[in-house]
Amino acid sequence: MIDFTWKVFSQTGNIETYLLLKEMETTSKDPMYLDLNDQFAEIDNPLS
Repeated sequence: MIDFTWKVFSQTGNIETYLLLKEMETTSKDPMYLDLNDQFAEIDNPLS
């Protein structure tokens, strides 16, 4: 999703898209967010 947002920003130059991109990058580095991703991955792949 971050790649798509970057592509939209690079093609449009829209500052709101850039700010969304930065917010997404910050959120993706948040430990709580990463923990939730791990939990969802376990739900999706219970045998792995």
